[in-house]
Amino acid sequence: MNLHGHVTDKFGQNRDTVYFKDGVRHIDFVLSYVDDKDGDKKAERRREFEANLEKAGLELEAEDKSESGDRKTYYLKIHAPWEVLATYADVLKIKVPFKASDIPKAQEVHLEWLTQPFRLPDNIMMPEPDYFTAPFDKSKVDFFLIDDKDTFFPPSTRNRIVYYILTRCPYYKEDCKEEDKTGIKRLLNNGTYTSAYPLHDCKYWKKAEDMQCDSERYHLYRYWARFLCFYKKQPLNLIKKYYGEKIGIYFAWLGFYTEMLFFAAVMGVICFVYGVLSYEDNITSKEICDPEIGGMIVMCPLCDKKCRYWKLNSTCLSSWQSHLFDNEGTVFFAMFMGIWVTLFLEFWKRRQARLEYEWDLVDFEEEQQQLQIRPEYELKCTGRRFNRITQEMEPYLPFPSKCARFCLSGATVLFWTCLIVACIIGVIAYRLAVYAAFASVMKDSPTSKIQLVGSLITPQLATSVTASCINFVIILILNFLYEHVAIWITDMEIPKTHLEYENKLTMKMFMFQFVNYYSSCFYVAFFKGKFVGYPGNYSYMFGKWSMLRNEECAPGGCLIELTTQLLIVMAGKQMVGNAQENVCFLLVILFQICFLERRSHPKSTYSRWEQDHDLQNFSQYGLFYEYLEMVIQFGFITLFVASFPLAPLLALFNNILEVRVDAWKLTTQFRRPVAAKARNIGAWKEILNVVAILSVVTNAFIVAFTSDMIPRLVYLYAYHPGNKATMRGYITNSLSFYNISQIPEDNLPEHGENPSWYRDYRYPPGHEKQYTHTMQFWHILAAKLAFIVIMEHVVFVVKFFVAWLIPDVPVGIKSHIKRERFLVQEYLHNYEVEKLKMQLSQSCSLATETAPLLPSSPSKHRVLSECI
Repeated sequence: MNLHGHVTDKFGQNRDTVYFKDGVRHIDFVLSYVDDKDGDKKAERRREFEANLEKAGLELEAEDKSESGDRKTYYLKIHAPWEVLATYADVLKIKVPFKASDIPKAQEVHLEWLTQPFRLPDNIMMPEPDYFTAPFDKSKVDFFLIDDKDTFFPPSTRNRIVYYILTRCPYYKEDCKEEDKTGIKRLLNNGTYTSAYPLHDCKYWKKAEDMQCDSERYHLYRYWARFLCFYKKQPLNLIKKYYGEKIGIYFAWLGFYTEMLFFAAVMGVICFVYGVLSYEDNITSKEICDPEIGGMIVMCPLCDKKCRYWKLNSTCLSSWQSHLFDNEGTVFFAMFMGIWVTLFLEFWKRRQARLEYEWDLVDFEEEQQQLQIRPEYELKCTGRRFNRITQEMEPYLPFPSKCARFCLSGATVLFWTCLIVACIIGVIAYRLAVYAAFASVMKDSPTSKIQLVGSLITPQLATSVTASCINFVIILILNFLYEHVAIWITDMEIPKTHLEYENKLTMKMFMFQFVNYYSSCFYVAFFKGKFVGYPGNYSYMFGKWSMLRNEECAPGGCLIELTTQLLIVMAGKQMVGNAQENVCFLLVILFQICFLERRSHPKSTYSRWEQDHDLQNFSQYGLFYEYLEMVIQFGFITLFVASFPLAPLLALFNNILEVRVDAWKLTTQFRRPVAAKARNIGAWKEILNVVAILSVVTNAFIVAFTSDMIPRLVYLYAYHPGNKATMRGYITNSLSFYNISQIPEDNLPEHGENPSWYRDYRYPPGHEKQYTHTMQFWHILAAKLAFIVIMEHVVFVVKFFVAWLIPDVPVGIKSHIKRERFLVQEYLHNYEVEKLKMQLSQSCSLATETAPLLPSSPSKHRVLSECI
């Protein structure tokens, strides 16, 4: 106890520190544990594990539970001395500086006053000077720029090396070797240790008092994690330095994606505004709403028995709503987004190439990631074979076992995919069944128009909205299951490397999510209203006995329903995702506030390792779910964007918030993650490429088959009456007449009117080809197919031209990489020559000194020649 009654260590030191009690050795990692009923067995594991850590060269310092705030948690602090760091830096081929860069910086554009409000201070944006780097070689220590061995390796590199050792250190005795008793992951799973984490360098709300600490966490919180900084550039170099390249790449990609969304959002708003401004020029909707035109057209029932006849002008409101999104701007916007997605991917490749060079990741994947075997793979694969690359024996999975696991994995994926499809079919059946119920409720008399609930909701809209909400709930439930299924399948396959594991998990999760989120949108866009039949010969979902007649599109088309579906699923996903994150962390904050008095305690009682221990753990899947959320969003704004031009605007607002929320969580609520390297965004890059190509096809089909744009254009230029091209008369032209007296008894409603119309291009009754498709139908179909071919070819030609025009790697970066490789070879050669000269001079000096003592000493020139 000190005079104030506060607990201190025996040295009376400040415990809010990242150093051992001696104040010299840096804490690179912390392990925590508690005593429990199985204490003896776990204590034995800890003794063996810690003994093996010390044999590996690590230095340990324990904190007794009596010194912790809860009086029950032990803490083990780990320090990696220089010899250990140098050895494993050599093993992991970590790149370190050997020469200051002599390549001049790119000249800034002379418009700094425009970008100044968006810039952060230079010391935050560029925390490190620029160096040429080379893989560390312990035998050539004097080749590298080492001013101070204690600070040569930054904390992120130190904790990465220590974690590498922890994951491979055994906890068995030498006399009874057990291969499966290896690594900190297993010790965490069986409860031997409760947590393992590196330390933050300071509190996030104030700088560290120790001048040796850089207070990088504080700078990240002040300049990056606060929402008021949403318009500022991200300090990517500082993020990379503190959290590692993998997290840095994610925020670089998310920031770039958000920047590019701005242009798509602006164009989407322009197209929407065009729809609003052309509102009064919409002749089609005016005819539908006109009591003398739409009010005089009685339409066939939309379902059997319970549905009534209805007048066309009852869809007046929905036709106006449809025009906001289904207009001439839709075609332009669909083509624009096809080009936008190409520019996004191509410019990201360039940005990524620049980051790879600046962050020393150019050769990382080949040298390290693919050669590092997962500890789980080493434990589960007992067979051994010779690796020609490493020239060592390594574990491997026999081919029969690999095939069996692959088949089981494929069967599981197929089963769950079929389950999603079954759920979608169930929702479709719901739509067909409840439409009749809504139609029977929303009426006031047999022949009048369908009564609007609150003057807004029609049976079509009510069915679409409720079905979309039910579908969204099913999506959330299935997502919870898919997460566990995908992880179980990937673990069962036993991927060899971390990279392979991440890629396999990524592909499975995206496949599940793709089918889950997009199935309902694909149904509305490409199936609803396409297989209806005509009065007297309707098509049914499960056969006529089911009485579930296939859905028809409203006279305004199915595009407005696709817009509704997309808006509910996309916006709902973003709202639920943000709510889940924010509610969880609000609870965490409330929990912290309940114990806020610990902040007011002196530094001597609330240690740095306890403060970090009380934070949330950043799991290995943390970034995975962030990527998945953004890629699913990317699919929404590209695959179906022709139906909802405002989708990029919603995504932009969400992502501006997402960047700062993720930054805030990472900086204030999570323990410091173990620094990990990543050269790029991994398998997500290929997924984005596939979605980009698929989006061109889907948008072309949406404009052609879901929108009414092509039928209107065909009518305008080929079938309009009179000499002047006009849309007058389009509504009656797009409808076909049916003699209601010929309708079968099963389709006949309780009350009827005669005559009746339906939406199709068929010959009228009495014609020699009655109820077969007219020539206009085939002209429209040909125009739709021609539009798809033309649009796809135009967009793909532009895409490939843009991809060819924009090199993946900037020319300047290519020259920098070549120069760095040249300098590495040159400096290594000069280093070896100088080292040889020094050895020769020492040998010659020794030979010259001993020459007079020899009986017949050779000449000086002969001695030198022998030395050479």
